Amino acid sequence: MMRLIRKRETLLFAIIVVMIVVFSTRAADFATPDNLAGIFNDTAILIILALAQMTVILTKSIDLSVAANLAFTGMAIAMMNAAFPGLPLIVLILAAVVIGAALGSINGFLVWRLEIPPIVVTLGTLTIYRGMAFVLSGGAWVNAHQMTPTFLAVPRTPILGLPVLSWVAIIIVALMYMLLRYSQFGRSAYATGGNPTAAVYAGIDTGRTKFLAFVLSGALAGLASYLWVSRYAVAYVDIANGFELDSVAACVIGGISIAGGVGSVAGTVLGALFLGVIKNALPVIGISPFTQMAISGTVIILAVAFNARRERNRGRIILRDRAAAEIRTEAAA
Repeated sequence: MMRLIRKRETLLFAIIVVMIVVFSTRAADFATPDNLAGIFNDTAILIILALAQMTVILTKSIDLSVAANLAFTGMAIAMMNAAFPGLPLIVLILAAVVIGAALGSINGFLVWRLEIPPIVVTLGTLTIYRGMAFVLSGGAWVNAHQMTPTFLAVPRTPILGLPVLSWVAIIIVALMYMLLRYSQFGRSAYATGGNPTAAVYAGIDTGRTKFLAFVLSGALAGLASYLWVSRYAVAYVDIANGFELDSVAACVIGGISIAGGVGSVAGTVLGALFLGVIKNALPVIGISPFTQMAISGTVIILAVAFNARRERNRGRIILRDRAAAEIRTEAAA
């Protein structure tokens, strides 16, 4: 399995490099270090949301409310910053993470305890959280002049040539890699999505694992809410609209199986960067937004088809190996 994943990641990385080279022939500055750093910075929030989505998908679930969570939480902390400008920034960031985790826990509870399908739960909470953002704000915007300079400045502050926003994404990537690869939760998440029945026999509480995945997804969405609002210096009801689909697309393109239990952090990051390169490049070469949507949709369908074929091939390999083992056993007898 790891060999297949590595091949997928290598292929995706090669495709991204080829795209950059091709696009640079149309726009000479596209492949410059500064522009590539800018693309990564533009994609940083999507990377965080995609990792949030990946955590849930690994458990054979899906979270369509991540962007709505971001919108409500972003509105809440922007209003807190405007109403109480003396609050330390760390308090606002922690509040964002806690609010996001609380919203994620609602999803997790409904999936775990009430056994409602995740797509139904999160489709409902997507609408609810957007509505809550409207009720909280009364439909009004929170603009840059209402926010404190510190609140706005941190994600833009450069450190070693990259803005803090990019460094936050890099740190989250590293932490998620460690969590999913080396922790009990990570092993449980893969087992829950890969083979729920076997996971139960192994003593894993699959419902609790899904609950924790939704909580983690919500916490990451909460963190992303601060980064989004402070970077774009505005909070309104429809911020990050459509990013729930982008986060799923990044996962699928990166090789995360919608069926659960398969995928890697590196693949998710590459999937997000793939979308980031496309979104930054197509306007430069004069492609209309509608054509961009069609291209993105086509890429998603192709990625899903590729994943499905890979899963079928893996199934054939398992059956072939099992049959070979049975033949050897019979021959030995």
